[in-house]
Amino acid sequence: MALKAKLGIAPIAWSNDDLPQLGGDTPLTTCLAESHQAGFQGVETGGKFPKATPELRAVLKEYQLDLVSGWYSGTLLDSTVEEEIKKALPQMQLFRDCGAVCLVYGETAGTIQNRQDIPLANRRRLSDEQMQEYAAKLSQFGAFCRDFGVPLAFHHHMGTAIEDEHDIDRLMAATSADVGLLFDAGHLAFAGVDPMSILEKHGARINHVHTKDVRAEVLQALDWQRDSFLDAVLKGVYTVPGDGMIDFTAIIKKLAQLGYEGWFVVEAEQDPAKAPPLEYAQIGYKTLCSALDQAGYTLIKGAF
Repeated sequence: MALKAKLGIAPIAWSNDDLPQLGGDTPLTTCLAESHQAGFQGVETGGKFPKATPELRAVLKEYQLDLVSGWYSGTLLDSTVEEEIKKALPQMQLFRDCGAVCLVYGETAGTIQNRQDIPLANRRRLSDEQMQEYAAKLSQFGAFCRDFGVPLAFHHHMGTAIEDEHDIDRLMAATSADVGLLFDAGHLAFAGVDPMSILEKHGARINHVHTKDVRAEVLQALDWQRDSFLDAVLKGVYTVPGDGMIDFTAIIKKLAQLGYEGWFVVEAEQDPAKAPPLEYAQIGYKTLCSALDQAGYTLIKGAF
């Protein structure tokens, strides 16, 4: 029986919420029209998307797109589970109403991912004791998300407290199965991690997949003592699958071996003036279609 997959895209190629100079003037309608034109079946949310169910459903229906998921700026490192649930509920409700498959949880307490004045080397790091405390809260929050009907997909991310292999290993070891893992080969490669290693160790926890590629020459030229994450984005460290150093054919074959079924989302933030979003969306779509086909996936419409 063929594995099922759907292809989605994030709006960050058109309009970057952390860097308004990158596509800040581009209307949401352009993003949605071009996402559909490039072949994608769904989109993740961003700052320009409606926050109310009727409006979000209407605009997605107009462009024949599903809601895949979307980023949630979590702060559990510094808040209580009760505070986090209260903060997350409006987005959780919206996502459940509109059929999202998960909540993309990024830990933004103390993050430098949105700070151009702080270099990559100066991100927040957790001791083993801090990791244990954090994991306990995250597991409780994950259980809430599961019961609510919008499972948690934890996004390891550059510039945050959960960035590299050591962070991911400790987090996965200390959390319950209610904390799913979002697999993002681009963030792993940037952090100096072999994506295949994460697949080998934590494949069973992966419940969502983001796909972005990395330009090796840009990555190698970064100065971690001076360059921020946003500097790296502006320099073009990220691109779409098929335009960088990552072998997505091998990665998707491994995901197939692990039995992953679900969305594959292109999420590649770069300067839309240098990388026209529709053109690059089409490159990413074509690359993923080929890799999925080689791995034995079938692209489907409707529910999984």
